[in-house]
Amino acid sequence: MAFTLIDSIDNGFRLPFDGRVSMRALSTSPVDEDSALSKDELKERLQEKVDALSELQRKLFADKRFSVLLIFQALDAAGKDSTIRHVMTGVNPAGVSETSFGRPSTGELDHGFLWRTNAALPAKGKIGIFNRSYYEEVLTTRVNPELLVPQRVPGVTQLPNGQVEVDPQFWEDRFEAIAAHEQYLARQGVLVLKFFLNVSRDEQKQRLLARIDKPRKNWKFEVGDLDTRDRWPAYAAAYEDIFSWTAKPWAPWYAIPADSKPYMRLKVAETIVAALERLELGWPELSEEGKAGLKSARERLASEN
Repeated sequence: MAFTLIDSIDNGFRLPFDGRVSMRALSTSPVDEDSALSKDELKERLQEKVDALSELQRKLFADKRFSVLLIFQALDAAGKDSTIRHVMTGVNPAGVSETSFGRPSTGELDHGFLWRTNAALPAKGKIGIFNRSYYEEVLTTRVNPELLVPQRVPGVTQLPNGQVEVDPQFWEDRFEAIAAHEQYLARQGVLVLKFFLNVSRDEQKQRLLARIDKPRKNWKFEVGDLDTRDRWPAYAAAYEDIFSWTAKPWAPWYAIPADSKPYMRLKVAETIVAALERLELGWPELSEEGKAGLKSARERLASEN
């Protein structure tokens, strides 16, 4: 029987385990009863979940049995950064770390593709956030196989005409490695929750235009975002394979509709809170010796002039 740290939350957005996932079947717009809530109501509900998350994070830190890894993946302009910021607001910064993974450095290319993410895994009692992750190694490299050439890995061949040929087994091997890696993490007490923020093509266009038209957002825009947008079908196909191979009970994927940012943030927060609640975290209890030490300390303080 496969090991699971908790029974993963099925909130209507959890993707099926070992099943074929169609991107076209995934909603980008609010779909449940909360879709009728106003923007202010969604913000109010979010604050309630943020408060709950803050308390759970304190227990997680004190309990020291588990850690949490939150992985966020999305197409451009889906709202990863703002979602992380809004959901984690109010949580003790000492108990949270965020890591964004860009193009691998020369030193990182000398190791396996999971090596650089291992150093950023959260310690016991802490929450780690991967803003993009090792999934880029079966996403961006899948769409742009030339990025694999500097990795110097078996199964990847650069042809004389400059094209790159990748053995189909190469991708299956990477998917299996990721699934095994995440199961290992779960067995070590790491709660792995993966979020795909699913923005529609039309909504992405509006957000990219806003980055161009609003001076305060110009810094967010990169011309390369349009090149990625042109390859939307290829990225969608890559994501479908990712979900099919790596949506597991010990590391579930949640496809959260992202066309409404307030709704998206609430659903992410709800999922995290519900999962942490299932860990049954508690405040550590002192031994009899420890309690005796507290009593002695109290008496000592009480005796001070």
